[in-house]
This record gives sequence, C-alpha cells and structure tokens, in this order.
Amino acid sequence: MAEYANLLRRAWGQIRGHGGVRGLLLQFFRVNDLKTGALVGVDKYGNKYYEDKKNCFFGRHRWVIYTKEMNGKNTTWEVDGSMVPAEWHRWLHSMTDDPPTTHPPEPKKFFAEVHQFNVSGTPQQYVPYPTTRKKIHEWVPPKAGAQ
Repeated sequence: MAEYANLLRRAWGQIRGHGGVRGLLLQFFRVNDLKTGALVGVDKYGNKYYEDKKNCFFGRHRWVIYTKEMNGKNTTWEVDGSMVPAEWHRWLHSMTDDPPTTHPPEPKKFFAEVHQFNVSGTPQQYVPYPTTRKKIHEWVPPKAGAQ
C-alpha cells in the first residue's frame, strides 16, 4: 500500500510541477520528457532553467524549458538549441556550477543582444554568391540565321 501512496505522491508532484494536466501534456508533447526540479533562473528571453540534484543522472540533471514566444515568433513547437544564451549554456552543460543568477558573467562585446534564429535548411538561409570567374564555360550553340 505504501508503494501506491508513493506512486500517487510522485504523480501529483509531476502534475503540480508542470502547472496542471494541460502543462504536463504540453511539456510531454514538446520534449517527450517529464521532469520536476528546482527553478534556478530565467534568462532575458523567458527560458526557464531547472536543476534536480537527487533524482537524475549527471548530464541530465539540468534542463531548459523554452519560452513559447521569442522576438515575435511563436516557438511552441519549433525550439532550437541556439535559443539558449551563452551565459546559460555554460551552466546548462556543466562547464560551471554557478548559474548566471548568482555569478553573472563579465560583459563581452561579442555577446549578442538580440537572438537570431538558426535558418539553416530553410528558404531564408544564406547562400553565398561566387566572386570568381568560372574555369569551364558552357558551350552556347550559334543561333540559326545569324551567319
């Protein structure tokens, strides 16, 4: 009987930790994973960073729940790893134990102020144009009557 009570307590903790049944289902369908942990901080874009030191394996004990809108674009179903700022990337990948909320990084001039989405593989991707002449030129047949 104690096993069932523990199971129900854990299930209730999952539902409460995700903001109800709707939030739990949304989180499950977005990232196919259900975790609960302590909120460590929120970045300037609205992404929320969590940590669970007791129930998860190392490397899976820190995670991010992405914001639903960034720079006017709906990101509910299209999340991208580039949506994590550099200062949170260090903490998220265990390069440091101190989150940016307690130890903010020193400002660098290469830190981007506005997030730009990764558009690789989309029609908006950057395609460079050639700046050199071709080595092999196509043969163009002469036009009829232009002798």
